[in-house]
Amino acid sequence: MISAKGELRTEGFRRYALDNGAWTAYQQGAPFDEYAFSVAVERLGERADWLVLPDIVMGGLASLDYSLKWLQRLRGMPCRMLIAVQNGMQVNDVASLLSPAVGIFVGGSTEWKEQTAHVWGSLARRRHCYLHVGRVNSARRIRICAAAGADSFDGPSVSRYAKTLPRLDRATRQADMFAAAHDGLEEAQRATADDLI
Repeated sequence: MISAKGELRTEGFRRYALDNGAWTAYQQGAPFDEYAFSVAVERLGERADWLVLPDIVMGGLASLDYSLKWLQRLRGMPCRMLIAVQNGMQVNDVASLLSPAVGIFVGGSTEWKEQTAHVWGSLARRRHCYLHVGRVNSARRIRICAAAGADSFDGPSVSRYAKTLPRLDRATRQADMFAAAHDGLEEAQRATADDLI
């Protein structure tokens, strides 16, 4: 995952995704940097597997409106684009927008994300679209992603704190990482691994 607010380098990766940098701006109490995102899209967007459309963290329908303006602006971009669903959004708000070319990025607060991941997973399956979950930094949240049927997830825990990798690896090691997708949300949420963040 390459952030528009970070170094615009792919390190020779064959595959990568492009994040818009809205979470970083939110954490810093800064406005979203449209210019930085535009530069990132210009340099790396065409070869990205997918990109996250600009959003407003925990911004509900205002976030969706903002994302849709960018969806129009980026029309014709050859990569998949993901709409960040945020606190307050409902399935009916985004269902008609989704397709194999436009998917879902589950954002929002940690609590909202955990409570609604299964709903977005169900919608993604019905609409045949890609599902990514952001800020997944614990074995418990990995299990929630698996139960929701997420195609991918990200989290800075391992990249920033390498000592967390063995703990996450041990907690999720199994023949098929997504075998937990057969579990219900309650089973995934009751997983015993402690949250790291």
